[in-house]
Amino acid sequence: MSDRRLLLVHAHPDDESINNGATMAKYVAEGGKVTLVTCTRGEEGEVLVPELSHLAATDHDKLGEHRVTELAEAMSILGVKDHRFLGRYRDSGMMGTEPNERPDCFWKADLDEAAGKLVEIIREVKPQVMITYDEFGGYGHPDHIKAHQVAMRAAELAAVATFGSGTPWNIEKIYWNVMPRSVVEEGMAKMKEIGSDFFGSDNIDDIPFVKPDEVVTTLIDGQKYIEQKMAALKAHKTQISVDGPFFALSNNLGNQIWGYEYYTLVKGEKNKEVNEKGLEVDLF
Repeated sequence: MSDRRLLLVHAHPDDESINNGATMAKYVAEGGKVTLVTCTRGEEGEVLVPELSHLAATDHDKLGEHRVTELAEAMSILGVKDHRFLGRYRDSGMMGTEPNERPDCFWKADLDEAAGKLVEIIREVKPQVMITYDEFGGYGHPDHIKAHQVAMRAAELAAVATFGSGTPWNIEKIYWNVMPRSVVEEGMAKMKEIGSDFFGSDNIDDIPFVKPDEVVTTLIDGQKYIEQKMAALKAHKTQISVDGPFFALSNNLGNQIWGYEYYTLVKGEKNKEVNEKGLEVDLF
């Protein structure tokens, strides 16, 4: 068993590459064991490739099956060999939409039942570190919020000897993904210079995933793994366009914007190895 074991809990295929692609590639390259758990297959996503439009939920409803293959390709690029789905939960869509009312959607799942599935994985792989979303799911998507709830509940239950089967396991450190305000401000300024509305607003306070710099505890420098991360993003071709905003942003800010990944430590002790701003530079 690897000395460093990292567990990531995400809502849909592509969330992992966007948020943590460089981090995952870095720890795999350094000999760590990285396990990705994806909670849904992203059946309700938009289809950005015209010739695959028939896969959409409103047509043949085969997008989830296709996104499984995209995820497998992305994980192969990042070197992650252990990637799993939590169960057969369906993408919930946005709040107030018809998919969000389906009884099989992730948003409707019983919390302890879903957490129990994750407890089994936690006790099997024994991660010292777990990464997931904050309580708002980053930007309010129901599946992101639910993934946060399930991950945090599972971490709690995994350490309880009387819950389920298997040997209890305590995850030492838990992180939430975070995007610092200063980084978004820099991006907004640069994109405004070229006339892009990448962020959809000139007011940073309108952007839901922005967090104060003060809550950032950790910065992982994955610049050595930018090419892998960008290739993993491209693997999710039904969701991320090569000509779209992700790559426009990288082209105009320099790829370093995707090589830095930020986190908030919510459980465990901060690493003594910090940078000049006092931020951890290692999750373990």
